[in-house]
Amino acid sequence: MPARNRWLVLTIVSSALFLIVIDMTVLYTALPRLTHDLGATANQKLWIVNAYPLVVAGLLPGLGGLGDRIGHKRMFLSGLAVFGVASLAAAFAPAPAALIAARVFLAVGAAMMMPATLSLIRLTFTDENERALAIGIWAAVASGGAALGPVAGGFLLEWFWWGSVFLINVPIVLLAFLAGAVVLVNRRPSHAHPFDLIGSVQIMLGLVGLVYAIKEVSKRDPSWLAAALVLAISAISMRAFLRRQYASASPLIDFALFRNIRFTSGVVTALVASAALIGVEFAFSQRLQLVMGLSPLQAGLMILPIPAASFLAGPLTGLALPRLGSTRVLTWSLALTGIALLLYLLTRNAAIWIWLPLLAVMGFGVGAAMTAASSVLMLSAPENRAGMAASIEEVSFELGGALGIAVLGSVMTAIYTRTMIVPAGVAATAADSLDEAIVAAGAVSGATGAQVIDLAMSAFDRAFVGVITLAAMLVMAAALVIWRKANELRQNLDATS
Repeated sequence: MPARNRWLVLTIVSSALFLIVIDMTVLYTALPRLTHDLGATANQKLWIVNAYPLVVAGLLPGLGGLGDRIGHKRMFLSGLAVFGVASLAAAFAPAPAALIAARVFLAVGAAMMMPATLSLIRLTFTDENERALAIGIWAAVASGGAALGPVAGGFLLEWFWWGSVFLINVPIVLLAFLAGAVVLVNRRPSHAHPFDLIGSVQIMLGLVGLVYAIKEVSKRDPSWLAAALVLAISAISMRAFLRRQYASASPLIDFALFRNIRFTSGVVTALVASAALIGVEFAFSQRLQLVMGLSPLQAGLMILPIPAASFLAGPLTGLALPRLGSTRVLTWSLALTGIALLLYLLTRNAAIWIWLPLLAVMGFGVGAAMTAASSVLMLSAPENRAGMAASIEEVSFELGGALGIAVLGSVMTAIYTRTMIVPAGVAATAADSLDEAIVAAGAVSGATGAQVIDLAMSAFDRAFVGVITLAAMLVMAAALVIWRKANELRQNLDATS
């Protein structure tokens, strides 16, 4: 294949990957306006955000194998078509339920494309050095694109309605589809990896059930029975999935890979770094608009240091990995992220020039962690499990993002609802979220309305502190565990040598 075609292939698949990852976070700056226009509740708001990464994570293992079976070009182009149609449906969704359904179909298209992007790169770049550079660019797009979502959303909402964050996908999908149909080469399909529909459904039920239970207990008046029943269904589904994988001759996930400590460290890093990035950006974008009163564009510009630093961290991490070693890069990048978050928390009410650089440091740490995790995962797996390792890598990123929203978003909701005191005569929905408190305050007299806003702002600040603290503790705990496991492995090797 001519050199120019190789890099054109990388451009095409990177464009699709950018759409996939940016759609995880592009709604953050649109949420306040979207919630108002569609009349979405706090719970619906979380599902609008979370349906996408959850479904992607559930479908990735099965659809990765299906791509090996029917051909990666066919899978990639089919995914692009589904993604484009779903983007149109999301842009013009008339109600929260319709938007959630459209986000589910967006996730189906994304899950069809995502494994194919990395597989096409591996098949197209035969030179090891070029392939390493291409995968590094892929990882930088994956981490930086997710961080750039709120910025893109803010720019679009400055001049257009909230549906524009989805409509912008359509022309890019059309260009990528036409270019891909001409440039991409069909790989000979392999029938060694059958599509396991039952396994895909089992893991989907497990993940959705877990997130539903987490969201339920964070509500103002949770149904503990419903949460317990759904959690039980989730546990049964996950157990059935594990048993099916261990018994299968062609499992979606070969859990023997996790016996390699370096591989497991990469998975943990990808999960935790993605959860911290997505969860923190979700909370931060709400604070910028609802508390600080910034427009979507202004909020996006305030978030810009995170993706800018994350993009920069990609190639620098690739250069540093051979010299420093994977363990050092994984632990140092996670620790740096945690320290930056704690310092931001201490300075969040200070001048912008004080805490803005800390966001850049946090973005750099996350970008370095996710790039290092990608490299470690791909290099730690045997050659005959490279495709599976790529799927696990992508599942880790998407699942981490879903859990970041589910756990950190639910923690924010739980703290807010349990600390918000609603004055007499004010709608009880003011205790559900800051968005609804602002709406409730507008429906009462001036003095009472001002009191509601003050109480809601105080409750939100406590919730925000809880989210940032939990995210910082999570990444620093992960850094400590990875460092300790690596030391144990080194000591065992020294003892046997």
